[in-house]
Amino acid sequence: MTVEDPSLIALHNVSKVYTTGGVEYVALDGVEFSVDRGEFVAVVGPSGSGKSTLLNVVAAIDRPTEGRVVVDGVEVSNLAENEAARWRGRNIGVVFQFFQLLPTLSLADNVILPMDFCGVHPRRDRRSLAADLLDRVGLADHIDKRPSEVSGGEQQRAAIARALANDPPIILGDEPTGNLDSESAASMMDLFDDLVTSGRTVMMVTHDRDLADRTSRIVLVKDGSLSEPTGLRS
Repeated sequence: MTVEDPSLIALHNVSKVYTTGGVEYVALDGVEFSVDRGEFVAVVGPSGSGKSTLLNVVAAIDRPTEGRVVVDGVEVSNLAENEAARWRGRNIGVVFQFFQLLPTLSLADNVILPMDFCGVHPRRDRRSLAADLLDRVGLADHIDKRPSEVSGGEQQRAAIARALANDPPIILGDEPTGNLDSESAASMMDLFDDLVTSGRTVMMVTHDRDLADRTSRIVLVKDGSLSEPTGLRS
């Protein structure tokens, strides 16, 4: 369903409640939130505050218990599971803390997987496109290596290349620097800066204050609610 909304990402009165063993846990509580095209947003807050759930409802990985999620004019909270998967593959690139590269495939083949799933590029062009993306993130000499044959920082760069495989307008990072040393984390932030400069929108969950300060906007999640306190930057 296509709807009119001035923001690229908009959450309208979104709540998400999980029930485990008969006990309810409120991950998001009546959230009103929007992101404009081209923003670089850091999402911060204590563990268990709802940060990852926020990303998941934007990516249509989770469906809100109440409320509406509109992304680039599409009400993703109403999509059926198969529709959501196809929409996500074309519009969202997700970078995870633990990389989630398939260990039996080369870096190039890991990058090709989203192309195969969505069929957005001709099959004959997919390997060269994957090689170009890996070159862009500094892995031109490693395209045929498996994840175990490169460093953690290089695996995360490969994960970014995979997230870009279908040229999505939105990149979501869920603690993408959590397993990286400071040099690798800073290098990954440089890549995100480049993506924003090229017109993409980036939302990143992080516990790292210094990395959050490099973004254009900081959002605090606490007890399922969002705020933008002015005291987070120094």
